[in-house]
Amino acid sequence: MKKRNLLVVGLAVMLSACGFQLRGTGDTRFALKEIDVTGRNSYGETVKQVRELLESSDVNVHAGAPYTLVLTREKEDQRTATYTGSARSAEYELNVTLDYEIRGNKDLLLLSDRMDIQRYYTHDSNNLIGSDQESGQLREEMRRELVQQLAMRLQLITPERLDQLQTEAEAKAKAEADALEAERRAEEAKPQQSPLQLPVK
Repeated sequence: MKKRNLLVVGLAVMLSACGFQLRGTGDTRFALKEIDVTGRNSYGETVKQVRELLESSDVNVHAGAPYTLVLTREKEDQRTATYTGSARSAEYELNVTLDYEIRGNKDLLLLSDRMDIQRYYTHDSNNLIGSDQESGQLREEMRRELVQQLAMRLQLITPERLDQLQTEAEAKAKAEADALEAERRAEEAKPQQSPLQLPVK
């Protein structure tokens, strides 16, 4: 019995050393300590879940933060994957896509990315209520997975990295503004052509 307990403890130590964690039991730690979160649907469920996850991980989510996470687009596509013998839809493929950006001072774009999740579910034409419940539950699970994936990506971002991206974005914006100003001055410096005069007979 003691050997068995030691074996279990040994396996647990080895797995934790490899970075393995049971789903839902791991600590979510962020190098970022403050950020704002918004989206096209600012009061939508995805924005709400992202906010709650960050706040529960000791991240100060507020409007005055130096950086803003923007959920720019959340799209859902559904198509028929397989058919039954009677040509009625039997299995659906569900795809959910989330586009997001991180913007800094002066609303400058620092980085953008996309996440995709694909799942399948069976549609039973003889049990429409059960099929609708299954698809609704699947959509909720996919949203939670999107939020978890986004959290893992945010964990990799440090304030130093965002500061660097902010500096690069400001330099790029200044270079573009200088180029436009130089073009404007060049246009103004061009001699104005006098109106075409017809020879007097």
